[in-house]
Amino acid sequence: MDYAQTLSYLFERLPMFTRIGAAAYRKDLFNTIALLESLGNPQHRFKSVHVAGTNGKGSTSHMLAAIFQTAGYKTGLYTSPHLRDFRERIRINGAMIPERQVTDLVERIQPVADRIDPSFFEVTVAMAFDYFAAEQVDIAIVEVGLGGRLDSTNVITPEVSVITQIGFDHMNLLGNTLEEIAGEKAGIIKPGVPVVIGEYHPVTAPVFEEKAKTMGAPLSYADRERWVAEWSFERHALVAEVSSRSAIDKEYYHLDLPGIYQTHNLVTVLEAVHVLAGLGWRLPHAQVHQALKQVRKLTGLHGRWELIHEHPDVVLDVAHNEDGIRQLVRQMELTDHEDLHIVFGMVRDKEIDRVLDLLPRQAVYYFTRAQLPRSLPEDQLAERAGAKGLRGKAYPTVMEALTAAREHARERDLVLVCGSVFVVGEVEGRLIR
Repeated sequence: MDYAQTLSYLFERLPMFTRIGAAAYRKDLFNTIALLESLGNPQHRFKSVHVAGTNGKGSTSHMLAAIFQTAGYKTGLYTSPHLRDFRERIRINGAMIPERQVTDLVERIQPVADRIDPSFFEVTVAMAFDYFAAEQVDIAIVEVGLGGRLDSTNVITPEVSVITQIGFDHMNLLGNTLEEIAGEKAGIIKPGVPVVIGEYHPVTAPVFEEKAKTMGAPLSYADRERWVAEWSFERHALVAEVSSRSAIDKEYYHLDLPGIYQTHNLVTVLEAVHVLAGLGWRLPHAQVHQALKQVRKLTGLHGRWELIHEHPDVVLDVAHNEDGIRQLVRQMELTDHEDLHIVFGMVRDKEIDRVLDLLPRQAVYYFTRAQLPRSLPEDQLAERAGAKGLRGKAYPTVMEALTAAREHARERDLVLVCGSVFVVGEVEGRLIR
């Protein structure tokens, strides 16, 4: 197969969660283990950091990758989903996996795949781990796809396990309470492997602590070791003043990820770096500071309060669940603008009404849908939003909605594209600032 045929095989023949939802989710690791065994178990041939959580795991993973790269380590990064290019999921030192490597791997595993019928995600994980092992990375930052306990990535024994914020998402698969969801995330905790929990929460803490105790895994809460005392929001950057329980002096960090919600992820990253340094990884403070100033450039991260056009400002953000939208609304309130225009679409299996309840009533909405079967049709979304007091019109494609929003927006207005990773991913190219 050539590369186009390979992508067709991946996207069309394999069950894909982003396309069909829960039907593509495999509740065991059988296929992943079988695929990896056919490749000689590459997951045992590189060191890793495993990152789970409801929100923040993508940003946290990219920050950690940027730090290891800047410190001179050959760094793999596995994340999901992608926004525009499948190869965004698998990177080494920020560079996407070559097309030839994708094609070769699929050809190698196809006989096994034809026998066991793996999902898209299972194949992609095997591809990433095989690539990292073949390229002899020093370390790979591996983001969990969904949950943790039964996620295909949960076949590694990492240096450190990281669990970011816990909230309500994918309840049909992970459980309807925070305790149940935390239990699934806690499934990445391994025997004797340190675990960093991003935020202490009285409901989820007992779940993590019991699992860590059972596994003999040292546990720390990032927000109990460090906290952001002050912050300032600059147009293209976030400046955070971090206090520490173990130090008198405060440290200032400049992030090229300007969303205020990144303060939570920053604290998690700093605690993970502290734990990793204790294990012998050379991650000097100066290089941590340097890396955090250029996460986007180093790792290719997009869609986190990303300004892609000015006058009017057009911002992309992949927030798509209750907690993510709540943080995004706070960001809107802190951003200087006149009128607010929101290009908005969601997939069917999210808590749509809960999200709509959080959105600002004073905005003008451009309801739309990404071009995949899981998307909620734009007219149905507009109807449900109208019942919540949100005013706007429906548009059949994301680009039509964005074009309409830009046409109606004045120079000092804000246009925000959000509600789904896939909606953000369909913004064609990068608008020139």
